[in-house]
Amino acid sequence: MAALSTISRRLACPMTKRTLTTSSQLNYISVGDKLPDVTLYEGNPGGKVQTGELFAGKKGLIFGVPGAFTPGCSATHLPGYVEHLDSIKAKGVDEVVCVAVNDPFVMAAWGDAHAATGKIRMLADTCGDFTKALDMELDLAAVLGNVRCKRFAMVVEDGVVTGMEVEPDGTGLTCSLAPAVLGKL
Repeated sequence: MAALSTISRRLACPMTKRTLTTSSQLNYISVGDKLPDVTLYEGNPGGKVQTGELFAGKKGLIFGVPGAFTPGCSATHLPGYVEHLDSIKAKGVDEVVCVAVNDPFVMAAWGDAHAATGKIRMLADTCGDFTKALDMELDLAAVLGNVRCKRFAMVVEDGVVTGMEVEPDGTGLTCSLAPAVLGKL
């Protein structure tokens, strides 16, 4: 069964090299860097979204989470952004985006379950390419089945990072939460 799972992942993401380690260096994307241009998915595999185009001429906020329907993400992280969305938008943010290494169907269902649909864009980083490009890999294979994304919050203006908060251990619920980010907008 494990071999079938590996084959399935390779077929789904044939050009992606999968590493199962957490970044040991702090080479995260930083303020002043251009957002990498990677394909994410919204709603289904046909709902391609290019990150390089997503914030062209706009101010946006991206928050990354380890996984949809996980306890901290579902109880605190996503609901906080839904709750504070009007205040975030009042600070000039045009788009709020949630990213996780999940499939687009799971992300859509998670958005529906938390009344985020139509408010926060729920984007799937299916093969972890965006997570890798940001250097936000978090090895949770033992508990969630694969490499996931560290918790972070990023402000992007016209495709350039203007604010960045990364949870020190990759999983905590402090600096990447909506109230903390709102205070820095």
